[in-house]
Amino acid sequence: MPAVPDFVQANTNGRLHDAREPSLSPLDRGFLYGDAVYEVWRTYGGILFGVAEHWERLEASAAGLGLRLPLSREVWLDEARRTIVASRQQTRWAGEHYVRLQVTRGGGPIGLDPALAGTDATWVLLVKPLADLTDAELDSGLKVELARVVRRNDTRTLPPSLKTGNYLNNVLALREALAVGAQEVLMVNLAGRLTEGSVRNFWFVENDTVLTPPFEEGLLAGVTRRIMFEHLAASAGLRLVEAALMPEDLPRFSECFVTSTTQDIAPVASIGPHRFQLGPGTATRRLKSAFRAYVEKYNQAHPEFRVV
Repeated sequence: MPAVPDFVQANTNGRLHDAREPSLSPLDRGFLYGDAVYEVWRTYGGILFGVAEHWERLEASAAGLGLRLPLSREVWLDEARRTIVASRQQTRWAGEHYVRLQVTRGGGPIGLDPALAGTDATWVLLVKPLADLTDAELDSGLKVELARVVRRNDTRTLPPSLKTGNYLNNVLALREALAVGAQEVLMVNLAGRLTEGSVRNFWFVENDTVLTPPFEEGLLAGVTRRIMFEHLAASAGLRLVEAALMPEDLPRFSECFVTSTTQDIAPVASIGPHRFQLGPGTATRRLKSAFRAYVEKYNQAHPEFRVV
């Protein structure tokens, strides 16, 4: 497989440019305070996946910040097409794409008061080539560590359910795991219960049951997580349930996997000293096959979301 180009195509308020070029004012509140929301989509077979679900979550995040979205879903879709075309012209990449929309409150005088945002909200689209996990990566799985110092921020402070421009909690927790050679982190909340990773929801397999922490523990409302509950459980012959879990529960699980928009379902090899089953025949692989079958049906039902 050809190497994935590292070029990132940007589109700031309708202006296409190399993402390395400046496009925001230093007074933009997204830069100053993380006063922003964002959403990420990906393509499968050249079709943007989960368009409605991601847009719904973007609207919910914006409402949580009292931020007005400056563009409609229809305008966003047209701009996403333009940006992907520009990216393909630069990279000659014929595979899938990552698409990120970030919306900030805009700029104005320095100060925390949101009313100081005297300009219209700013939007930026970022597009880059995206490669799926290789067979070797699926067979080897992710190495994960529990965060020992950093805790998931409490739902009563900055709700993790809002996908905002403030990701410092996730950054610090991931930094802690990377420092000991892991690839991902699993955070616990202030009560010591399991929550999620830096950018992924966690799932644990026990016989024919798959457990995942509930939202009230402090999670982002993962779109892949939602699709799992709404569409995949029956087709994979598994029971999916929400359950409050503690680190001491980890030894009882035979498998662990994570879900995210960019990689859908990815296996976990270990969390600290706890190792999990990998490879063909696992519940993780069955669910991944079921997810890809759902994607095929989605693509057939939504040709209007084709971008290449």
